[in-house]
This record gives sequence, C-alpha cells and structure tokens, in this order.
Amino acid sequence: MPTPPPIATIRSACAYYVAEATVHLGEDPALGESQSEAAVAAYRTATEDEWAFGDEAGAQTDLALARIARGEIEGAIEAVQPVLDLPVEQRNFGITSSAQRVHSALQAEGRRNRGAAAVGLREEIEAFTATPTSVLVR
Repeated sequence: MPTPPPIATIRSACAYYVAEATVHLGEDPALGESQSEAAVAAYRTATEDEWAFGDEAGAQTDLALARIARGEIEGAIEAVQPVLDLPVEQRNFGITSSAQRVHSALQAEGRRNRGAAAVGLREEIEAFTATPTSVLVR
C-alpha cells in the first residue's frame, strides 16, 4: 500500500486551509470568497486520494460565510446547499458545527438577513443540525 502524501502537499486541503483562515479572520470578505471558491473548485477536481467529504463541506460553508459577510444571501444558499443535502450518516460533528457557523452568521449580520431567503436558510440549517451527532451511524 503506497504511503499517502503529507497533508500540506495536497492541493485541495491547502486551498481549504487558506480559505478557512481567511474567512474566519474576517478582515476581507471578498478575499475570503475568492479563496473559498478556489477551495471548492479544488475539491471538485481532486483525485480520490485528495478528496475528503468533510473538508469539501468545510470549504462550502466557508464560501457561504464569506458570501453572508458580503450580503449575498442567495450566493450563500447556493454555496451551502450541497452540505445540507448530505445524508445523515455524513453529518459528523465538524460538518454540523460548520453549518451552525453559517446559521450564527445569518443571525449576527442583522437586518439585511431577515428576508425570506435568510429565514428559509436558517430553518433548513436548524433541521439539518437537529439530529445529534452522538446518534449518527458511524
């Protein structure tokens, strides 16, 4: 069995970690969005050895967070929808935590996130995270 490459050499993971740091620092939402778009694209073209559903979901939620910070709710919905479509058995703690960060960002951004699209996304995330990870199939 071949030894996998160190994680820092994997293109998709590197793109995701850069995006994660940029989005969570919160200093430049436009840069966070472009870094997150690059990470999502890297996972779409990743080899089987480079791909991880959890990291891809993290990149998608980072993209949603960046778009919320820019006031782009419809874009955030588009970014996070693949995560919300994951089957229950893939809703691990990391993924549900990432989805909850999107929910929190929607509430924190105030008035501009009170429209029907934002409310609908909050409700969808609440339903997604309603199953405790402790009862999920491993």
